[in-house]
Amino acid sequence: MSKNHHEKIEKSVSLLGIFTVIAISFGTLVQITPLMFMEETKQPIDGLKPYTALQMEGRDIFIREGCTNCHSQMIRPFRAEVERYGHYSVAGESVWEHPFLWGSKRTGPDLARVGERYSDDWHYAHLMDPRSVVPQSNMPGYPWLDSNILDGKYTTRKLEIFRGFGVPYTDEDIAGAADAVKGKTEMEALIAYLQSLGTALK
Repeated sequence: MSKNHHEKIEKSVSLLGIFTVIAISFGTLVQITPLMFMEETKQPIDGLKPYTALQMEGRDIFIREGCTNCHSQMIRPFRAEVERYGHYSVAGESVWEHPFLWGSKRTGPDLARVGERYSDDWHYAHLMDPRSVVPQSNMPGYPWLDSNILDGKYTTRKLEIFRGFGVPYTDEDIAGAADAVKGKTEMEALIAYLQSLGTALK
């Protein structure tokens, strides 16, 4: 008695692997392709502004220090998430993010709406010694950020690269980028970045 087609595939590792890849690829295309043609995924929301030079440096410090390992920046459209963090994240907030920092790990809370929720002084105390403001926190402190001084060496280039990605930086933004950050601490830059998160969506 001859084997049916399903049995042949299920008993062949190579065939099963090939058809699994085909199925996953098809599913991925079906999910992603429509998003590439939807205007709402490509257009910035009203009120979205490019990061200032200082905020851009803060974003890079956020990445460098591994903050993305414990903090996501994407609120899902579920009641529990919205009640805790605020309005769910929308695509138009991230059109100028390269790369986006949505993440999925939440050892700490989501930061998508943390901007302007706390004062600069609160963020400073929290970054210097997290348990001074959140006793149960297991986040490490980052006191060295307060003594590391920015020199603006690469800031201009960063903004130029992002303008190449379509972020609407002006010639004036780029020309003044280095001077805007020179002499500032990494702590000031990171706080400026955190204070910008989620503030465009009203």
